[in-house]
Amino acid sequence: MTHLVVLQHLEREGPGRFGEEARRRGWTVTVCRPDRGEPMPRLGPDQALLVLGGPMGVGDIGSPSFPWLAAEVALLRECLECERPVVGLCLGAQLLAFAAGGQVVPLTAGDPPVRAYEVGWGPVDWIRSEDQEPVLTGLGVGLPALHWHGDRIRLPATAVLLGSTPLCAEQMFRIGHHAHGLQFHVEVTDAALEVWLEEDGDYVRQALGPDGVEQIRAGRERWGEEGERQGRRLINNLLDRVGALLGGYPLI
Repeated sequence: MTHLVVLQHLEREGPGRFGEEARRRGWTVTVCRPDRGEPMPRLGPDQALLVLGGPMGVGDIGSPSFPWLAAEVALLRECLECERPVVGLCLGAQLLAFAAGGQVVPLTAGDPPVRAYEVGWGPVDWIRSEDQEPVLTGLGVGLPALHWHGDRIRLPATAVLLGSTPLCAEQMFRIGHHAHGLQFHVEVTDAALEVWLEEDGDYVRQALGPDGVEQIRAGRERWGEEGERQGRRLINNLLDRVGALLGGYPLI
């Protein structure tokens, strides 16, 4: 049986639609909570890794508040070295890029540049075609996605850029053919989004202004249905890739 091991860093940010689609395939989904003191998983030959988001970042590695971040980066490096299937979402994508030799910097915009945040709904435009990248099959011109970040990934030389937005170029990438990073969110259910808005409303208002929460809800009305359709297609494309790659990995 195929196993998806999930690293979750915050109660409100669970595997969501990724978990739903994996279970629909009959896969086992196991959630590990390093933020609660749980040890890093030892991955077997039939296991892939999904790394979720959170408000912490690469700059917090070594902080006593997040002692597990360094171990998580070490696990990602081991996965890269042995070509184990990995998907990173938001923070997970940032940690994946960092583990491969990339950087994560504050997002800026304008001339002169000022601090910026990408929060809300907007399309991710594909840099490569589905003929070049099977994980993009059936996604059309752009994917309406939920964005929720204030950092930008500087990709390592080994990465291939797959998707961008005007504000933040590095939206989706792969390293080799086994590791994929998504800066945006396709996993968030409508119910989870309401929890995000309640618990992280100050961050939304900082990014979008006093009516930021209402903007997010309006964006969901406009983009949510198509975003879910395409998002689930992308999730399943990624899971197809994971399923094809699994097998024959050493225990790490």
